[in-house]
Amino acid sequence: MRKKMRWGIIAVIVLFIIGMIAYPSIRKLFGSDDEATGAPGPSDSPYRRPALNINAEILRPQELTDKIITIGTAIPDEEVDLSFETSGKIVGIYFKEGTHVKQGDLLAKINDRPMQAQLKKLEAEVPLARDRVYRQRALLEKDAVSREAFEQVTTDYEKLMADIELVKANILLTELRAPFDGIIGLRSVSEGAYATPATQIVKLTKVSPIKIEFSVNESHAADISEGTPIIFRLENSERGMREYGAKVYAVESKMDLATRTMRVRATYPNEREEVQPGRYVSVEVSKHEIKNALTVPSEAIIPEMGRNIVYLYGAGEAKYTEIITGLRTESRVQVLGGLSEGDTLITTGVMQLRSGMKVTIDNITQ
Repeated sequence: MRKKMRWGIIAVIVLFIIGMIAYPSIRKLFGSDDEATGAPGPSDSPYRRPALNINAEILRPQELTDKIITIGTAIPDEEVDLSFETSGKIVGIYFKEGTHVKQGDLLAKINDRPMQAQLKKLEAEVPLARDRVYRQRALLEKDAVSREAFEQVTTDYEKLMADIELVKANILLTELRAPFDGIIGLRSVSEGAYATPATQIVKLTKVSPIKIEFSVNESHAADISEGTPIIFRLENSERGMREYGAKVYAVESKMDLATRTMRVRATYPNEREEVQPGRYVSVEVSKHEIKNALTVPSEAIIPEMGRNIVYLYGAGEAKYTEIITGLRTESRVQVLGGLSEGDTLITTGVMQLRSGMKVTIDNITQ
């Protein structure tokens, strides 16, 4: 039994060897599966596959601007929470919420009747006190009265006038007036409420001009000073993204130790009040401009082991080249070496490309 098994194994091995030897002749005689299906064999070049469709750009010199891009906030030129300087019952509110007011406009009033009565009483005493001074002066000139008596009535008169001024000043404390031109906000009280100096009545905001506040890191702090122009952008629901020009008017005196940034403020006239306080804005500060710079889109560059690679188009094929980069903006990179004006740069599908791969241009930017 063992002998038969041994001969069977030997027979299988011999048949396998004969099959391996005869396979190439049989394959050639009947044709391979690859030839029948048209699929490429192992020895076929990978670049026989269909050409890759790409977009390209012909490189031309252009102006390149070195920019600082950051986020800022629109803040009012002036803003204050208004309250009375004395306590009392509110007897009048004279503003309409959300409207413009002028500096000095009366906004609200608290009860001042006791003080008005006191003022009336004091003013009634003025003629008599003035006559006393007049008579005492006349008598003093005739040596009919002592100087001490004259000075006493004079002092009484001056005290009376000072009391009148004090009451008038206290009456002014019962009036709430606008300290500057602006837009009045929403009131927090109603007529009849008792107000104290801690009671906020309303907020007053000045939005023309408006300030743009932003921060720059310490490496850019030296590039910004009073008078530096900036551009800020914000999205308008009707017109989309809008762009405005402003000018730096102040820079913080020291660096923020926690963030290592410098706070900066610029001002924009905002005459039509289209920029509202509290809006986030995108801020752009131009540092300097480079004329006739050769640039490529940042997405066309492939970082590879410390090198920067791009692909050029030529004779229907992709060819890679190493470049030396310079200044970077949000979308473009300056090329200092490796490319020339007029080169056709491949801008899409770069991660699929290999040098020598067949490509077809779908769209080219001149």
